[in-house]
Amino acid sequence: MRKNIAAFFSFLLFALIALPAFAQDGKFNPNGGAIAIAAGLAIGIAAAGCGIGQGRAASAALEGIARNPGAQNKIFTPMILGLALIESLAIYALIIAFLLQGKV
Repeated sequence: MRKNIAAFFSFLLFALIALPAFAQDGKFNPNGGAIAIAAGLAIGIAAAGCGIGQGRAASAALEGIARNPGAQNKIFTPMILGLALIESLAIYALIIAFLLQGKV
């Protein structure tokens, strides 16, 4: 069992060392992995935050409409505007993630 684990980690070590040797353009970006992780985290955190924000906004709006159905016209339009602005933040994070991926 120990031989298998040692063989696996030695293979992994040599594979990671050999990765820059297979680069086609000769330029190696040592921060490429960190940039890729940052791009993934940026869109993941932004999507989670925007999803929570949209859920809370819709919940509050529907609760207000349920308590006072006559105020539906006054609540619905600002809610849609707020949801659109929250969604635009997720789109901005997606653009930033694409720009970061271009630097890898």
